[in-house]
This record gives sequence, structure tokens and C-alpha cells, in this order.
Amino acid sequence: MNPVDPRNAHIMIHVGGELKPRAEARISVFDSVVQGGDAVWEGLRVYDGRIAEFDAHLRRLQDSAKALAFADVPDNAAIRDAVFETLAANGMRDEAHIRLTLTRGEKITSGMNPRFNQSGCTLIVLAEWKAPVYGDDGITVVTASTRRNTPSCLDSKIHHNNLLNNILASIEANVAGVDSAIMLDLDGFIAETNDTNLFIVRDGAVLTPFADACLPGLTRQMILDICAIEGIEAAERNLSLTELYTADEVFTSGTMGELTPVLRADGRVIGDGSVGDTTRRLQRLHRKHAYANGVPLPV
Repeated sequence: MNPVDPRNAHIMIHVGGELKPRAEARISVFDSVVQGGDAVWEGLRVYDGRIAEFDAHLRRLQDSAKALAFADVPDNAAIRDAVFETLAANGMRDEAHIRLTLTRGEKITSGMNPRFNQSGCTLIVLAEWKAPVYGDDGITVVTASTRRNTPSCLDSKIHHNNLLNNILASIEANVAGVDSAIMLDLDGFIAETNDTNLFIVRDGAVLTPFADACLPGLTRQMILDICAIEGIEAAERNLSLTELYTADEVFTSGTMGELTPVLRADGRVIGDGSVGDTTRRLQRLHRKHAYANGVPLPV
């Protein structure tokens, strides 16, 4: 996919309570996200006048901010208004992706200590015209040597902006000339990819790793809920690379990429090398659910 959409050249971005043109959207060099990646974020997608799982995303944003002991956090009503205002300013009601960022805010001097943050949080609403990042036809992955953070070091349930762990794995994927990298936990089980959750399909059952060393993604949960509704066997458990290599189908899930088939992993062809029937079915069901159940935008 070409990540550059010409419509994004003149978008309006909500920064620190104001809408600003893209060329003027700035934060302070003293902001905590600059000083130490000290921020939390969510990715939202707009489907035909609705934001998928908006309330769940806002709850996770608030939970992450609380876990990191942010002070003076804007409430959900204020965040919701900023999102709606940004979308309206850009005329976006479909095929848009929102990067919602909440930083600990501006510091009175450089340094990592939160005591230097005395002016409250900074909210950034960045909405772009953006199709799913990978598309439906399938991707190729490798396993990264970089291991996913363990909860004993940095809990992945905090949706934080300190993404170097994932970026290092992404570099490995770039060097290998593939689309994405599988990340393992410290015990050698699959955690997720550098930017998505991961599922395998074997004998009709849909399996995904426990959300211990991976983000418990909202699209991931949507797939598990859809499987329950549709009578598709699904479970969370430890998964090894051998199980992935020998799976009938593999796909990833995420707000940015929706559901993406994985066709090759570490040089092994997955299944028969084509997009599987279960993956195709879940792609259709996911989009149907996302279009029908999101929070509606103001008219």
C-alpha cells in the first residue's frame, strides 16, 4: 500500500486544544513524549460515519493513563468532542484512521521525572485518510530476534508510546525484505507481530496467544466475539512457531490493518499459500460488525 494519500497534505490536526493545519501542528520540545516517549495512544478507524469500538478505545486510553499516573487527564467527553471536531474539520466520515495520543504534558525543565510535569496532559488527534495498511491479499513475515516485553519489565496492557521494542523488530523485518516480524515472549511462545495481534487456524479452530506479552487488542477481541456468535471454535493459548508453520491459515488483526492473511513465515508456506476460507469469512464478518456497531458521528 502507498502510505501517502494526497488528501492528507492539508489536514487539520487537534493539538493541545486547538485545530491547526498540518504544517503548523507542533508540540513543545519539553513535552513528555519528546523527553521520554511518555504518552499513551489509541488507533481508531472510521467506517461510514461510525467510529469502531470508540468507547472501548477511550476506556483503554484512560486505563493506560491511570496506570502511568498521569495528572489532569481530560475526560472522555472532552476527548470525544476533540475527535468529532477534527473529523468534521477534515470532512472525514469514512476510510479514515485516527491516531489519538495523550502525553503526560509539558515539563518545566528537561528530564524524565513526572514531578517536572505541572501543566496537565497534551491531547493530539491526528486523523488521516488511510486505507488498511496491508490489504487483503496477504503478507510475508519473519521471526524477530527481539523479544516482546514481559509484564515483569513493561506491561503490554499499558498502550504506551515507548515503542522501541516493536521498532527494533520492525527493523529486522525491513532488513529481511518482508512486511512484518513475529515477536516471541521470553519463553519462546508467539506473542504478536511488531504491529498486530496474530491468529492461526487449524482444523477449523481459531487460536490466538494469551494476552500476556502482547497487547489485548480490541480487533483481536472483536474476532473472538464474532467467533462465539458464529459458532466458530476459538481459544487463547500458548502457540509455538512450529504450530504457526504447520497451520492451515494464519492472519493478523489490528485497527490499522484490519485482518491480514499471512502467506509465508520464515520461508515456510502457510497452508497452500493462498488466503484461507476461514480468514476470508472472518474478514467479511469483521467489516460487517465494524460498519454496523460503531459510535455514530454527529450529523
